[in-house]
Amino acid sequence: METKRALLSWSSGKDSAWSLHLLRQQKSFEIAGLLTTFNQAANRVAMHAVRRSVVEAQAQAVGIPLWGVDLPWPCSNEDYESLMKNTCQAAVQAGIDRVAFGDLFLTDVRAYREKQLQNSGLQPMFPVWGLPTRELASTMIKSGVRAKLTCVDPKLLAPEFVGREFDEQLLLELPRDVDPCGENGEFHTFVYAGPMFRQNLQVEVGEIVSRDGFVFADLTLSSPADVG
Repeated sequence: METKRALLSWSSGKDSAWSLHLLRQQKSFEIAGLLTTFNQAANRVAMHAVRRSVVEAQAQAVGIPLWGVDLPWPCSNEDYESLMKNTCQAAVQAGIDRVAFGDLFLTDVRAYREKQLQNSGLQPMFPVWGLPTRELASTMIKSGVRAKLTCVDPKLLAPEFVGREFDEQLLLELPRDVDPCGENGEFHTFVYAGPMFRQNLQVEVGEIVSRDGFVFADLTLSSPADVG
């Protein structure tokens, strides 16, 4: 069977990481790069505000090159779509024919991604699509996935949750109307350990800041720790 080369849309969070884990198990895909958009002005992940240096260490830990796309700030839809079109062209030239996304159930987001890839030469994939999120969250945790909540939408979840560990205790304490995987934007995570890592990372939670209607926990990196 011919191995298909794919980029994985990499937010630095658990759903991206679990998508990588599932795709690697299939053996028919080579993940050629982790596709991450960065706020060029802040040098952080565009949505989650994780430092670029921390994401670079994460990419090294999973053993896949980081495909960073620098977005201007502020960034219009036109700017974003133009930059992503250029990235898609570069991917096709590199022999890549697919892009995988960690979306779970938001049909409008999936439709947007499918539309953006039309006639690009790249086929979208959704490895975790439709998986029940409570069961998925528990499965991730039991498998050894370790993550911190890096961003919380205080309109949907109390800001005190930011910086916390994504674990079974957190799942027990989440309000009933909050998705266990944060798929509605309630929270975002940064993964620092799990079965998709060659070695775990050590991260520390630093300053907590409120900005642009969200609450962020700044993560910094300690020295890597071998899995053993």
